[in-house]
Amino acid sequence: MSQIEHESERLRLRQWRESDVAALHAFYCDPLSVQIYGGPVSLDGAWRRIALILGHFEIRGYGLWALEEKSGGAFVGFGGLWFPHGWSDVEVGYGIAPEHRGKGYATEAAAAARNYGYGRLGLDRVVSYIQPDNRASIRVAEKLGARPSGSFLMKDLPHTVYLHTNTEIRGVKTWP
Repeated sequence: MSQIEHESERLRLRQWRESDVAALHAFYCDPLSVQIYGGPVSLDGAWRRIALILGHFEIRGYGLWALEEKSGGAFVGFGGLWFPHGWSDVEVGYGIAPEHRGKGYATEAAAAARNYGYGRLGLDRVVSYIQPDNRASIRVAEKLGARPSGSFLMKDLPHTVYLHTNTEIRGVKTWP
């Protein structure tokens, strides 16, 4: 399996480990996470989500990394590129654990993922699908220069498509 990993200024974007199950379970039991990502998710469900993500890496060659603080090694959440069968665009996706929200980790992880998609993978288009009431994710997309580019329903919920431009964000290196 592909073991592509990366570091940003404060984060290690790494492959998932079985030891991440409890932290991902806690993430999916948080009320805000339930509202945005669905849930709550059982421990078995968290394990299955990790297996799904690892399968995505195997099939596509990229996916959602586990995010870990470089200083201390705390699990911060997940972030990367997501492109399930049937989707029309590669999405920059992320989810930050409640105790780490508001620290700029979502922006840092999303910039690294976006730059990886455009720089290393040579993608033509990278987007974020965001629910209109998810102000935090809209701020992240806008900080990265993404702009609204349409809307659609996903699982009967409205989403806005935010198109990311192919530029480097200060402080986040593009991929060689």
